Amino acid sequence: MSSLIKKVISTAKAPGAIGPYSQAVLVDKTMYISGQIGMDPSSGQLVSGGVVEEAKQALINMGEILKAGGCDYTNVVKATVLLADINDFNAVNEIYKQYFKSSFPARAAYQVAALPKGARVEIEAIAVTGLPTKS
Repeated sequence: MSSLIKKVISTAKAPGAIGPYSQAVLVDKTMYISGQIGMDPSSGQLVSGGVVEEAKQALINMGEILKAGGCDYTNVVKATVLLADINDFNAVNEIYKQYFKSSFPARAAYQVAALPKGARVEIEAIAVTGLPTKS
């Protein structure tokens, strides 16, 4: 039986973990990206401007983690969006589609009771490494 080989993906260009977890973990060709909130990596604070600016920063942070793992947004096959207020769904979608432009990943979105640091949005993803194919 072969052993599981996993590689921790980490970059200083995205906020460090605020708990006992990794920014991402690569297992074989699958990268599991921890939930990203709209935290500025240099200050460790949430960006100002509400859910729209937080969503932008969360996706920028995710992009840096994807890049550190040799991927980009086109490699994402599944995303989960956690919202402090489901009424922000449309506003977050407007930002989301600026980063995921075609061949959209599968996705779920939920309203949750609270998010770390009082964030309004958190986005996690699963990506598959390698060259994506057009669909």
